[in-house]
Amino acid sequence: MKSDAIKQALLESYARDGGINHLDGVNLPAQDVVSELARDFMHVLFPGYFQQTGLARNDVPAWLDGLLAKIDQRLTTEIEKSLRFAKDAEPTANARRIANDLLAQLPEIRRIVQTDVTAAFTGDPAARSVEEIIVAYPCVLAISLQRIAHVLYRLGVPLLPRMLTEYGHERTGVDIHPGARIGTHFFIDHCAGVVIGETATIGNHVKLYQGVTLGAKSFEVDNAGNPVKGVKRHPAIGDHVTIYAHATILGGDTVIGSNSVIGGNVWLLKSIAPNSIAYYKSDDLVIRAREKKEAMVEDAGDWMI
Repeated sequence: MKSDAIKQALLESYARDGGINHLDGVNLPAQDVVSELARDFMHVLFPGYFQQTGLARNDVPAWLDGLLAKIDQRLTTEIEKSLRFAKDAEPTANARRIANDLLAQLPEIRRIVQTDVTAAFTGDPAARSVEEIIVAYPCVLAISLQRIAHVLYRLGVPLLPRMLTEYGHERTGVDIHPGARIGTHFFIDHCAGVVIGETATIGNHVKLYQGVTLGAKSFEVDNAGNPVKGVKRHPAIGDHVTIYAHATILGGDTVIGSNSVIGGNVWLLKSIAPNSIAYYKSDDLVIRAREKKEAMVEDAGDWMI
């Protein structure tokens, strides 16, 4: 097939197969720029960790001036594009306000991210140093970017928050929606395959293992058969909860009480009380009160008491 014929066939496809064209529309956020923003945010949160050369304390003020100016310009531009897509009445002024708001929250985000790093270090006996956690543990990237994206999500910015978390998803295999509300000291061990939905809420000192899903049971639909947006669809996880590998917890009315343990491969569609333990025994789901100091241990591929 000659190039002219290919070109003509594609032009006909653009005219015929709508819905995946964005022609004559507003300029959307640029994926390359958003990826660069994600990397710059990680530099701000963890100064000295991701530079090619070392960063001396005396050089930090000048370094930070340049980095913040770079982020500010790009962030404001991409927010404005997102707001124009949403037909915001004052996209330029609102983009400036939202960018300022997010940048002002970076010190508080750093405070919370520090608790996540602490949780990873104390929660993984294989970790030899905090430096190892920051430079090599995928949870740091995925959780840190979600916390930044969550601020934009709460401020009503479309597109951009999901693009930021998708950068983390692409790099780590962890899919955390920017709408999820997550407390302090959050740790995802091994990371790969974790999915956390938009309306999930997670308390403080929660630890997840690989493959955990906090998802929806089913979608409520309107009269036209389209999913209803904005309703609570994902579970609530209390404080000091541990959820082991490949557990699946579904439903907006599902609440996992504080100080509970969910065993590996558990499929859970109902709430459990605080201080509970859920696991499989002889293919039956067992949910009972958790005894003091009781924990799950891995043995021959099965989660046992």
